[in-house]
Amino acid sequence: MSSLEFTCQRTMMILATIAVLVAPGTAQSAQAACPADAKAVNVLATVRNKHGVILSKLPQSDFTLTEEGRPQAIRCFSPQADFPLTLGFLVDTASNQNQNLDQERTSSTSFAHHMLRDDRDKTFLIHFDRETELLQDLTPSKQKLDTAFNTSQAPQLKRQDDSSSDDSYPGSRGSGRSQRSGNATLLYDAIYLGSTDLMQKQSGRKVVVVLSDGVDRGSRMTLAQAIESAQRADVLVYSIIFSSKTESENNAGGWGRGGGMGGGRRGGRFPSPQQTRPDGKKTMERISKETGGRMFEISKKLTADQIYVQIEEDLLNQYSLTYIPDRTTDSSEYHKIQLTVKDKASVVQTREGYYSSKQPDVKQN
Repeated sequence: MSSLEFTCQRTMMILATIAVLVAPGTAQSAQAACPADAKAVNVLATVRNKHGVILSKLPQSDFTLTEEGRPQAIRCFSPQADFPLTLGFLVDTASNQNQNLDQERTSSTSFAHHMLRDDRDKTFLIHFDRETELLQDLTPSKQKLDTAFNTSQAPQLKRQDDSSSDDSYPGSRGSGRSQRSGNATLLYDAIYLGSTDLMQKQSGRKVVVVLSDGVDRGSRMTLAQAIESAQRADVLVYSIIFSSKTESENNAGGWGRGGGMGGGRRGGRFPSPQQTRPDGKKTMERISKETGGRMFEISKKLTADQIYVQIEEDLLNQYSLTYIPDRTTDSSEYHKIQLTVKDKASVVQTREGYYSSKQPDVKQN
């Protein structure tokens, strides 16, 4: 896709959205008319037909919503979600991702400039490698985000005697940082930090874009805890996989918590056991699917710019549905929901459920 084609495609999408928003009876007025209720659950969804084309003009009567298999009455419906947007970026700056950083910066900042509205939306940036660090706190400023992206870089090698590590709860807003020594990539901690410390108290639409190879090494949070934190904060996670095949990855033993496996003798004839490298793609697919986002993989046929066009199309064509559960509970249990449309061949992209309590149950490992 040429630069001209890329710009034209974005322009057409934005003009189509403006046309919807200025028409009578539009999404903005429909959402404003929806009564506030502490028990209300809001569901954002994108619908595609069997050919992958987004369907943006379906009526409310086409949708069926259930919670734990029980039909729910849709109280408010809008074919064009126009809530304020909080857009976060989680960028993997581990050494094996260094070759991707320039492409990540350019594509991500361009996407942010197209998506963020000066008077309504906010953004932030976290980088993670052996530490998770908040490079830019919540801000409406696109320029501040640009500056933060320009300062992100792969970690520099530290002296061998530098064994500093912070065993505190990951993501303390005091420092915006959690750190571990050694060869770590704190993906799960970064998702937890972004969801719990930054997104939890925000209203409207909340989207996180994770740019990584999807392999976690050494996080205190588990994959399940990272997903739960995003679900409790109502965050949609979009994943962009940057595959990298480096000598250190292909030969590294001990993928997983705490770094190397150990147990081998230096210079010995028999190599130490090698642990199978985790499948980062499957990990990111799970995170995105369970939170209502999507996973993309960079390839020769699919560039980062083209991926961001698809994410932008998703966010500009989200249905908003609100319901009040027919049963209430004071517990923090997880409630599975299912949203379908009349055309069974169509695919509905939405979150799989919600938690009654928004406050996560922190269990460190």
